[in-house]
Order: sequence, then structure tokens, then C-alpha cells
Amino acid sequence: MQSAARSLRLEFEVLYAKRDPATALRLARELTTRPASERPDYVLLVNDKGSLVPCAQALGQAGIPSFAAFSGLLPQERKRWQPRKTLPLLLGSLEASDREAGLLTSEALISKGLKQLSPSSDGRLHLLAVVGDRSTPVAVHRYEGLRAAMARYPQVEFDGTLVGSWRREDAAEQVAQLLKKHPSIQLIWAGNDRMAFGAIDALRAAGRQPGKDVLVSAIHSSREAVQALQDGTIATLAGGNFLAGAWALVMLHDHHHGRDFIDEGLESVQPMYMLFEGQDAAVFLARIGDGVEALDFAAHSKQLNPRVKRYNFSLATLLR
Repeated sequence: MQSAARSLRLEFEVLYAKRDPATALRLARELTTRPASERPDYVLLVNDKGSLVPCAQALGQAGIPSFAAFSGLLPQERKRWQPRKTLPLLLGSLEASDREAGLLTSEALISKGLKQLSPSSDGRLHLLAVVGDRSTPVAVHRYEGLRAAMARYPQVEFDGTLVGSWRREDAAEQVAQLLKKHPSIQLIWAGNDRMAFGAIDALRAAGRQPGKDVLVSAIHSSREAVQALQDGTIATLAGGNFLAGAWALVMLHDHHHGRDFIDEGLESVQPMYMLFEGQDAAVFLARIGDGVEALDFAAHSKQLNPRVKRYNFSLATLLR
């Protein structure tokens, strides 16, 4: 987001709520008490634990427009709330297609497993899922992608779902316990990179060989995850959603300059994820591994580049 702000010549300030709804609302209210000359033109929000609606309401009452990035309104919230209608100054939202991330990684994991691994004694490969939680939209949608892929492969047995709380340590503990009951597990699908590394820790502690007799997938393009893909520890990897905040700034920049994004939908879900294949990992580390300061987000602005007719917010647009 800082890199995008520099590219677009925006003044950019960050306030940290640390995923606490009460802190998020307090910060939003504090913004409304600033003198008019010091208030932001826009506020980007994240819908952590249902904090979006009260924050957008507080800001809206003070005349400050807001926009949701990474996570928008929940399905149950949409029954009552709509951007620019019941929430007049919530301009819209931008989310990555997390279902796509789950589908991409699980299909690649299963396909690689069928090629590289021998079936268990029952003639099937056995897969374990490690999810972040059971309620947030990101976790739910990624899991939906996994289940959609599983439905296409009857030769793969689903051995269950563990909750790793998005943390390496929690995933390692959960996987270690399950490996004792199900030593036949050959595929582990993880909802993020930290939990994938936790699963890898548990496998190694149990004498298993990640990348050889057990294949592990991950979502997120941290340097550590991309390097693990290169050395074969992680079998499949998808990333790109970390750019959602930067792309949201592109949309707000265009909106501010009269190029409204309403024609692309107020609640936009974009295919931001890219499955790393071939030389993608090396290219990513060369261009983005140490940060995105050199990337030109202004090139993707409709207002600055009239040739841009539709937003393309996939990671691939920055790498290829």
C-alpha cells in the first residue's frame, strides 16, 4: 500500500487495530474528532470480526468516505447493509477470490500427488486439510475451493479438517496429534503459509519427508514460502492477495479523479491469486522478494492510463 501511495502521489497513514473490533471502532471515531483540515479524504477498512459496518457508520456520520479492502460485508450483513445505500459513504469493497486460491492449490496438490505418490493400501491417496478458522470469509471461501476440487477426485480420501488458527505453532500441534491416528496421510492442504510450515514441522518430527512422501500446499507469497516452493518442501503455492490494499488505493485514486469504479461492481471480487509454476518463483523473488517499492501501480490506474478499460489485479500482471 505504501508503494502504491508513492506511485499515485497519495498521502498515506496507517493505524493498527490488530484485528480487535473495539480498537478499530475507537480509531474510526478518533478520526472523526480531528479538525476538518486534518481528516483523511478516504479511510480503508478491513472487516475483521464484524467491525466494518460500525466503523463505516461512524466515519459516514462525520462525512468521511470509506472503502473495504481484503474483506467486505459478510453474507448475513448484506441482508441489511449495502454500499452507497444503507451505508451511503461506504463506497465499495475489494476482495481477492479466496475460493479460487483454495481451488488452485488443492487441484495442483492432488494432481502432483497422483503423479508422484503411490496409493495407500486401500488404493487411495489420503488428504488432510488445515484451515485458519471456521467462520471468517477468507477461511470459508478457501475451504470451499478445496471441497470443490475434492469432488473431482474420487481417488482421494478426505481424512478430515483441523483448525490451525492461522499460526505455525497451532498447526504443528494439531497435525502432530492427527498423524498418530492417521499415519497414511500423504497430502496436506493448508489455508496459509504459516500453517503449512507448522504441518511441515510436525511431519519432520514424525520422521516423514515433506516434498517426498508427503506433499504440502500453501497460500500466500511470503519470501519463506516461495523459497520453500523452490527447494521442494512446499509442493504447490498460490499468492497475490497481499496486493489488495494497493489495488484498493488505485480504485480510490481513480474515484477521486472522477473515474468511478461502479461499472465494475461496488463489491468487487477479483482473481488476484496466481499459482506459482515454472520460473514464477524465481521471477517473484527477483522483482518482489525484498519489497514492492520499485513497482509502478500508477500504470494500472484508469485515470492516468485511458487505455486501461478494466482493472486486472492479478499478481501475474506485475510479474509477466
